[in-house]
Amino acid sequence: MANLSTSYMGLKLKNPIIVGSSGLTNSVENIKEAAASGAAAIVLKSLFEEQILHLAQHTMMQDSTANLYPEAEDYIKQYTRANDVENYLRLIREAKKAVDIPIIGSINCVSATEWTDFAVKIAEAGADAIELNIFVLPSDPLRSSEQNEAVYFEILDKITRSVNIPVAAKISYYFSSLSKMALKLSWTGIKGLVMFNRFFSPDIDIDRMEVRASNVFSTPAELSVSLRWVAMLSNKVQCDIAASTGIHDGKAVIKQLLAGAKAVQIASVLYKKGFREIQVMLDELNQWMDQHNYATTDQFIGKMSIRQLENPAAWERVQFMRHFSGIE
Repeated sequence: MANLSTSYMGLKLKNPIIVGSSGLTNSVENIKEAAASGAAAIVLKSLFEEQILHLAQHTMMQDSTANLYPEAEDYIKQYTRANDVENYLRLIREAKKAVDIPIIGSINCVSATEWTDFAVKIAEAGADAIELNIFVLPSDPLRSSEQNEAVYFEILDKITRSVNIPVAAKISYYFSSLSKMALKLSWTGIKGLVMFNRFFSPDIDIDRMEVRASNVFSTPAELSVSLRWVAMLSNKVQCDIAASTGIHDGKAVIKQLLAGAKAVQIASVLYKKGFREIQVMLDELNQWMDQHNYATTDQFIGKMSIRQLENPAAWERVQFMRHFSGIE
């Protein structure tokens, strides 16, 4: 049997499959089930600053007297924040006791000021690493790309100087120069890049005239976006890459590893098929490695990255020259 172990952000993983941050990772029971099913690490459901602020605002709206007293408003905000953060820290502590695989905290903030405080507390609670879910929607026409990108560096600079555990940045592909941005991010001292973030996708209910969520789960068709960029960046950035989105079977795991990812994160497939699918994917990986005479994952990780191919243009091509030009 092949050795499926790998190293990601300096963490020794028994295999490349990490359960990504989602509603599946917000309880000790689910974390134990995922670990028993073969998961190599768990990224906890994100601690959302925006959600904390929204809850505090909702609480104040329910109390008609709160707005009359600034002290009351501050108390409600601080209490809500402290309560949510403490619940999250308790989850970390309990998860660390329940399983013997790495537990990665995840934080998703809307301002640069809260990140450091959250990260320090997560590290103190015993998390093995921290994943920073960062995204500045480039929707403001008055803000330049440089201004938006500066937020990422400010956050990462503060965090990497404040904690002594590995830090990963989970990013999107909404950059004017993704390759350069990924390279510059890897210079900040982070140990991992997660590619890519999956966002709320809005849709319109034409009968209720409401904005609703759509495409909540990823599909296998979405694999190609991250696959391309993992292959193009894995040999360039100064940190490990974890691939995310569109990974629904063992073949997708293999492809991402060949492209250069050190690990993969999955969630949607687990919602659809359950935690037992992890072992199905691992079995497929193991069988493929045996068929191709690979004893370890190190022997083939990055084998199909852009630097390893004789024709690197295959990853850079953006037009369907062959399929839609009429040339066969």
